[in-house]
Amino acid sequence: MTTKDHHYCIKLNWTGNNDTNVAKFRNHNRSYTLGANGKPTISGSSDAVFRGDSTRWNPEDLLVASLSACHHLWYMGLCAAAGIIVTAYEDEGKGVMVEDKFDGAGQFKEVILRPCVTLALDSNKEIAESLHHTAHERCFIARSVNFPVTVIPVTRFPV
Repeated sequence: MTTKDHHYCIKLNWTGNNDTNVAKFRNHNRSYTLGANGKPTISGSSDAVFRGDSTRWNPEDLLVASLSACHHLWYMGLCAAAGIIVTAYEDEGKGVMVEDKFDGAGQFKEVILRPCVTLALDSNKEIAESLHHTAHERCFIARSVNFPVTVIPVTRFPV
C-alpha cells in the first residue's frame, strides 16, 4: 500500500486571561482562538454547559462540523466524477456526547448526518444516492473516529 502523509498545523491562543480569577481554574475564562497560516481565525470556547461561551465554536461543534464537511466534500467530488449535477446541498449534523457522572470525562456516542441534496433534473437519482455510501467510506474524518457516523440522505429534484 502506498501512502502519502499530509500535515496540518494550527495555533491555539488562549484569549481568556483577563487577570481576574485566573488562579481559580473553575472560574477562568475558556475563550481561545484557533488559527492556521492564511486562514481566518476561529473564536472558540468550551460548551456553555462546561462554563464556556455559547457564542463561540466549541470542540464538540467542530467535530460534528468536520464530519459534515468531509462527507460533503467527498460526495460533491464523487458526483462531479460521475456526471451528477448537484444544485443544492445542506446538512444538519447532530452529535451525541456522553459524560461520565463520576469524573466528567466524556466521549461521542454517535453522529448523524442528514444531507439534503437537490439534483439537476437529468441527474441519475440512484447513482447520486449510492455515492453517499462511497463518500462515507472515504471520508478521512469518519474513518478516524471510534464511534458510529450514520448518514441519512434525502435526494430531491427541483419542483
